[in-house]
Amino acid sequence: MSAPIDKNWELTGEDLARFEAVVAQYPTKRSALMPSLWIIQDRDGYVCDAAVNWLAAQLEISEAKVREVMSFYFMYRDTPQAEYVLQVCHNISCHVMGARPVITHLEKRLGVRLGETTPDGKFAIEGVECLGACGMGPCLQVGKHLYEHLTNDKIDAILESMRRGEPLRADTDRELEA
Repeated sequence: MSAPIDKNWELTGEDLARFEAVVAQYPTKRSALMPSLWIIQDRDGYVCDAAVNWLAAQLEISEAKVREVMSFYFMYRDTPQAEYVLQVCHNISCHVMGARPVITHLEKRLGVRLGETTPDGKFAIEGVECLGACGMGPCLQVGKHLYEHLTNDKIDAILESMRRGEPLRADTDRELEA
């Protein structure tokens, strides 16, 4: 049995202003679905059932449409996640360039397997199909931060930086959507 949905969930303040600005950029409200999901996920870390209900009402679409988009794209979450979700591209290009050794190194360093979360909830390792950096592999994405040309030393430095709580800094000169 699932938990009851909080009917009072809503975006407020700065988050609501961001949402309204995004909706205003599109010719139809429904077109703002994906960036609106990012706003919610950026605030809460995932998109809960109550947020799905709220967003569907605001964009005048069905809850099924919101869930359809969330289930199609791997970057949207419907459950709380680890603090750092390490997404390793294991598609053909990154695989050929060394994705498997990257995954193996992360598993050894973190003591969990692909698809698992560390007991403290700090790190999770996921395999993803493509991060759009096929010539820069192997690649790792954490949130909106992309790391390319990974080596064991580079991975260790990234993990240590996260453990110290330092702000994430992508090592690419390509900008990802903010």
